[in-house]
Amino acid sequence: MKIEIIKCLNDNYSYLIFEEETNIVSIIDPSEFVSCDRVIQKYKKLDYILNTHHHADHVDGNIELKKKYNSKIIGYHNDKDRIPGIDILLKDGQIQKIGNLVFKTIFIPGHTKGHIAFHFKDKKIIFTGDTLFSLGCGRVFEGTHLDMFNSLNKLKMLPLETKVYCGHEYTKSNLDFCLKYDPNNLSLKEKLIKVNSKIKSNLPTIPTTIGEELKTNIFLRPDDSEIRKVLNLKNSSNQEVFSKLRDLKDIF
Repeated sequence: MKIEIIKCLNDNYSYLIFEEETNIVSIIDPSEFVSCDRVIQKYKKLDYILNTHHHADHVDGNIELKKKYNSKIIGYHNDKDRIPGIDILLKDGQIQKIGNLVFKTIFIPGHTKGHIAFHFKDKKIIFTGDTLFSLGCGRVFEGTHLDMFNSLNKLKMLPLETKVYCGHEYTKSNLDFCLKYDPNNLSLKEKLIKVNSKIKSNLPTIPTTIGEELKTNIFLRPDDSEIRKVLNLKNSSNQEVFSKLRDLKDIF
């Protein structure tokens, strides 16, 4: 499973997946036609388009790519009227093959009501769209804070070594936020050095891993006593702590 990271728009990432055994080419969340097609042309085909959710900065390349390559578009069944050109409808927990690659559909609402992730368990890889970011999580637009909290709890349960490919390059701003409310976290301070080095070299900070995120991502750690102390929420529920952090990030 070869993955190519494609920079799109201002800070979006699309991902090309090449499965060598069957010569199947797929793309995750094609934000725009030109940037994605430039990479796809090396393979001269595009079999599948996978969408995590319906937002324009994740589906704007759908129709032109489908028209050029006769691709099949895959997305969540309840978003069949919002994902352009959709062909294959997925349900929560559904197992789907693209070539010899197998992924499980994980329903993770909050950012939108129809957001899903694609978990390639055998390859220890997940594509999380705009739900779980490196050191952050997505804004809550269509769902509720509880939806997002529950969705992140689902992702927290994945194996620690699972590589996370998300929809945007938000790592540095997320890191600054995490440090503000978790200033004594040594893992965060180590991450800062690595992130700054990658940014200086114009390299993506993605992928991260579930293990890394559990140590550094403030939104996955609402039970941490130091974070609760900073927020003055020592006796609050984990969901209340998460909601406070999400509100603070919205105005950060």
